[in-house]
Amino acid sequence: MASGPEPFRVRIEQAVLDDLRRRLRHTRWPGEIAGAGWARGAPRALVESLAAYWRDTFDWRGAEERINRVAQFTHTVDGALIHFVHERGRGPRPMPLLIGHGWPGSFLEMLDLVPWLTDPASHGASADDAFDVVVPSMPGYGFSPAATEAGMNPIRIADLWARLMSELGYPRFGAQGGNWGATVATRLGLRHPDRLVGIHLNYIPGSYRPYLGPGSPPPTPEEEAFLASAERWYREEGAYAHVQATKPQTLAYALQDSPVGLLAWIVEKLRGWADCGGDVESVFPRDLILTHVTLYWVTSTIGSANQLYHEASKVPVHLREGERVAVPCGIARFPKEEPMPPRSWVERGYDLRRWTELPRGGHFAAMEQPELLARDAREFFRPLRTQA
Repeated sequence: MASGPEPFRVRIEQAVLDDLRRRLRHTRWPGEIAGAGWARGAPRALVESLAAYWRDTFDWRGAEERINRVAQFTHTVDGALIHFVHERGRGPRPMPLLIGHGWPGSFLEMLDLVPWLTDPASHGASADDAFDVVVPSMPGYGFSPAATEAGMNPIRIADLWARLMSELGYPRFGAQGGNWGATVATRLGLRHPDRLVGIHLNYIPGSYRPYLGPGSPPPTPEEEAFLASAERWYREEGAYAHVQATKPQTLAYALQDSPVGLLAWIVEKLRGWADCGGDVESVFPRDLILTHVTLYWVTSTIGSANQLYHEASKVPVHLREGERVAVPCGIARFPKEEPMPPRSWVERGYDLRRWTELPRGGHFAAMEQPELLARDAREFFRPLRTQA
């Protein structure tokens, strides 16, 4: 390795924040259908309230201070500059754990989760379960610059993460993730099984299909019901994914030019995918919502983040005959994560060792229920630690 990782701290230029407030002051508000609520998308009353708070009250400098409490670095891997969190565990032999974030998230999703994993003794668990945690920002998200050429898909990202862990001194490691993080962890298990102790997922890639050709058992009634419900979910809720997979560049002009447009696009998903009973601020305080949205704004990365849908659509996780994710796999199933396949569907393609039904939580498990997610990850990896 020619040079090691460079320490990184967040500090956004004041001119960028001043421009954001100027744009918020001059928002052109759309009309809406009376009484529509959330049926047609994010309602104007909520978006107006959040936008006013963003403009007049939200403190990005305070958010920067909180973000900078974790150890962050940048490092060039195979020509790609990667931003990542690297927090060392407090225990006799911390196990290296790579954690992948999703969309519309970022490394910020994991900030509450990290202490539960790095310092379990301070949270009532055993120091023997400590992890060295690495949370990379996906290329084109936050402070990892966007690719300028096609091909930055989950396969390529998995290779980058494997190389990053090598250069950090971790020949073997575990991987954890939801959303895109689960897709990349799955690709790691397929491409680098010798490097993986195991993978722990709180989501199964939406494109995942086990081999169903000649010689394989036909789908069970439960699996058929899942496929039907998944198709219905994508028809009713998946318009965002379809446009981001097909025409992400066109969408980028709107979302990167209008802060309120960006806010509405993200808050709709936070509300729709979290275990919040329809009240997004009951789970995500507005300062947390706006920290996530502001990160996309000040780094101008919503357009590049959305490109991952287009890239991934070209390499779906469709397993061929005889192909399996052969490393040990644990699943933490949060009740409001949809669509989530039944256990038998996962067992067709993964070496499933643990399946946990959690009592609460949704798509953003690391933010919604960091304690539950950390506990399940600790218990899954505990018998595998000797292999790290």
